[in-house]
Amino acid sequence: MTREEARRRAKELVGQMTVEERASQLRYDAPAIERLGVPAYNWWGEALHGVARAGAATSFPQAIGMAAAFDTALLRKAGDVAATEGRAKYNAYSAENDRDIYKGLTFWSPNVNIFRDPRWGRGQETYGEDPYLTSRMGVAYVEGLQGDDEDVLKSAACAKHFAVHSGPEAVRHEFNAVATKKDMAETYLPAFKACVQEAGVEAVMGAYNRTNGEPCCGSKTLMQDILRDEWKFEGHYVSDCWAIKDFHDKHMVTHTMEESAALALKCGCDINCGVTYLYLLKALEQGLVTEEEITEAAVRAFTTRYLLGLFDGSKYDDIPYEKVECEEHLEVAQQLTRESVVLLKNDGVLPLRISAGQTIGVIGPNADSREALVGNYHGTSSRYITVLEGIQDKVGHNGRVLYSEGSHLFKERVENLAWENDRIAEAVIVAKHSDVVVLCVGLNETLEGEEGDTGNSYASGDKNDLLLPGPQRKLMEAVFAVGKPVVVCLMAGSAIDLSEAQEKAGAVLQLWYPGARGGKAVADILFGDCSPSGKLPVTFYRTLDELPAFEDYSMKGRTYRYMEQEALYPFGYGLTYGDVQVEKAEVVSTDEKTGDRTVHVTVKNAGDTATGDVIQIYVKDTASPFAVPNHSLCAFERVFLEAGERREIDVTVSGDAFLAVNEEGVFVKGSGKYLLYVGTGQPDRRTAALTGNKCVEIAVG
Repeated sequence: MTREEARRRAKELVGQMTVEERASQLRYDAPAIERLGVPAYNWWGEALHGVARAGAATSFPQAIGMAAAFDTALLRKAGDVAATEGRAKYNAYSAENDRDIYKGLTFWSPNVNIFRDPRWGRGQETYGEDPYLTSRMGVAYVEGLQGDDEDVLKSAACAKHFAVHSGPEAVRHEFNAVATKKDMAETYLPAFKACVQEAGVEAVMGAYNRTNGEPCCGSKTLMQDILRDEWKFEGHYVSDCWAIKDFHDKHMVTHTMEESAALALKCGCDINCGVTYLYLLKALEQGLVTEEEITEAAVRAFTTRYLLGLFDGSKYDDIPYEKVECEEHLEVAQQLTRESVVLLKNDGVLPLRISAGQTIGVIGPNADSREALVGNYHGTSSRYITVLEGIQDKVGHNGRVLYSEGSHLFKERVENLAWENDRIAEAVIVAKHSDVVVLCVGLNETLEGEEGDTGNSYASGDKNDLLLPGPQRKLMEAVFAVGKPVVVCLMAGSAIDLSEAQEKAGAVLQLWYPGARGGKAVADILFGDCSPSGKLPVTFYRTLDELPAFEDYSMKGRTYRYMEQEALYPFGYGLTYGDVQVEKAEVVSTDEKTGDRTVHVTVKNAGDTATGDVIQIYVKDTASPFAVPNHSLCAFERVFLEAGERREIDVTVSGDAFLAVNEEGVFVKGSGKYLLYVGTGQPDRRTAALTGNKCVEIAVG
């Protein structure tokens, strides 16, 4: 049904409810209203990279890894897989009258916050540091989750956390993120706007923090002026969990539960994840809210439930439980993992060869770790394939695989009664007896993640620095000292200082958190069954010294668009086993109405290995005083080329890419003097030095 029809039906149903019943439906755990045939419904669902926290489900790479694929079509497919499995599970659960948390069809994904600082523990949940890439990925995932049927939502996506939220986690409940109008419009808001206006996202979740003084779940500026009035958002708004309680407990903008509930409701927060809306009726008695305001929130909530077909049924009711973790879905996850892995260095040691008599040493605390496969906000897989297991399965009886944990993830010893560094000797022994070493280091969700949701209590999920934990640094030094070829595999959701690995390792791979069965795809890449082709969605800085304070939300000095120092590994960078080069690029047409330019690109794989790669286009306004200091990603296209193959493709650059944002946050015409750079990475010197290739430069008037 259309939104108008769904809203009409919702108004009819809500009109039959008492005010007490209407208020009860604004809780995330909405109770049943049996006299009206309304079943209980829990709004809290997660599907960040596959259905999460609701039992078995296909496990995709963590969101930051999916972003590294630079593949919107595949990400849309991943969203569809999550929606399909979510429907299959909902159909089966509701038949058993199980309407518990995480078992509904409203998924609080994707996270389209900007990963502006590598210390942020939740950055792994995002699509990286660039607003254009985040917008494209966010739109694709929302479209996948919600489906393409105009009559019914397959599931309801939720763009979070609105807005300007990216740490520090420790103070998020009381923090005031101060951002200029220019930074808001240019960096922090574009992905949300795209999800609303292009993808029609059904829900938006407010952040914990304040933005420019207003709590994000009670902000007239964000919720009414921008979201509803300017962007014409018609879905429902949900608070982050217990965020409304922060109004009076932490932000001190209200004094009581009733006042906090009233502020949120009046600003347009329809669903409360938490308990504060239990006080709505008291707020009504005190004259802080009106019955009409409660009614409107309930109508919005039930409009979504009608659009999901939860009362009249839908074609999705027939999706069987057998779709969960089916072979087709598992292959989509494997393909995403293959495309997400970023090759940062390779002196020729990769790909590895399987041969009789060869010994491969697999070392490191993440080599056989399930936790390092999944990141945070994950589901349960019926099978896990670690990197060690993937290598063992690949080698089979054609060689020998030796293993050592090498060190604890972060503690000084593995065994409590042992000496410090009790696994290093074993690691050295394994390295000495191996022809090549695969060293798996990094983090997991216990060291980076959400405040209150990790074992990293000293930093509340954030990182204090860019270094690997001390025991892993000692392990790496000891393994390098043996002198064997080493392939470093980093499993982490954020940038880590890999300067020593860049200097001493034969190859460096960024695996992110590759998904529950990610070890199989990683082995495919290590042994050359497919070429790595991922690109970094974040900058790998050399040190934190070049970055502003974590609490500073100004973009100056942050991310590739504004940074002033040279990166260790730049945004957009990633090698392959082939050698894809842009031979020629030219603007062949301009849409006079939209300003869109069509760029005709000739690419060739000059290498001897077939590979995927990502053609990237960056724009630089050379004269506008409002332009970003460096350049901005404005288009990308994933390609696959056989060895020696040459291909011509057309890539569209939106007319919006040629606009600039002034200090008032208004998009204005640029200078009219632009440079477009077309290549397989950024047009910076570091990328050119690492890849040996330069972008083709096009002057555009």
